[in-house]
Amino acid sequence: MDLVDGLKAFVITAQTGSFTDAANRLGISNRLTSKYVAQLEDKIGARLLQRTTRQVGLTPQGEELLARAPALLAELDDLLGCVSEDAKGLTGLLRISAPVTFGEMYINEMLSRFALLHPNLSIDLRLSDTHVDLAAEGVDIAFRIGSPDLNTLKARKLGSITSVLIAGQDYVAQHGEPLTPEELANHICIQDTNMREANRWVFCKDGQEFVFHPSRNFTVNNARIAKDWAQNGLGIALCPSFVLQKYRESENGKLVRLLPDYSMKTFPLCAVYLNGKVIPKKVRTLIDFAVKDFENSNLSVY
Repeated sequence: MDLVDGLKAFVITAQTGSFTDAANRLGISNRLTSKYVAQLEDKIGARLLQRTTRQVGLTPQGEELLARAPALLAELDDLLGCVSEDAKGLTGLLRISAPVTFGEMYINEMLSRFALLHPNLSIDLRLSDTHVDLAAEGVDIAFRIGSPDLNTLKARKLGSITSVLIAGQDYVAQHGEPLTPEELANHICIQDTNMREANRWVFCKDGQEFVFHPSRNFTVNNARIAKDWAQNGLGIALCPSFVLQKYRESENGKLVRLLPDYSMKTFPLCAVYLNGKVIPKKVRTLIDFAVKDFENSNLSVY
């Protein structure tokens, strides 16, 4: 047994709590994963995992090894990667998570530009509106809108996403245009339930904060559909700027920006990754690329 294979099998099994999940991550059989861990235990002379019929737990010796082994493996991968990448460029698999709408409208194109620069790199993009467990899912980087949980993660801020209040021209012609946040109470509202504060729209003007709680006339868990409903005249929607920026030129004049004298709350856009001593070169390279790409995107304004 290769010691590195044994350590990898142990770490991923411990992180996922399952030999089956670890085998899927490693691309080998369940039996071989269990064999690697057993051989590692024989080599060390101590039991590392407590095996039951339903789950796998750590022994005290396993906890001690798990505290140090991921950093050692990451440092080894980075060292070997640097040697290899000097000759061939970035290689291996890069697994990425992003919110569905933001992933479809921006991340996929950003990764296309990145992939053209690194043809030997394999990319696995997973879109989900839930916060995936990076360790359990084997995700290298997650792009998230909003303040990240930094207990087990590190974050690099790429920029900020703001929101814009919009309605279709037909809706404004029929129902009129609200001039203050209070007047929104007289209008039909469309809520994007994926927003962290879907039922709390915050407006700022001259240092004052105005909060409006929209009625549940229309709700949808997709910012692009909220934009489409507003454009089709169903009501007023609060949409992230990246959704509107994408369609600004092709749909110029079809949407009306409301309450332009009020500023809206902004949310940080971050690249988050596991907290470790060593960040693999492919992860560092993508983050650096994303920072520059977002600076040139104008997605934070409309």
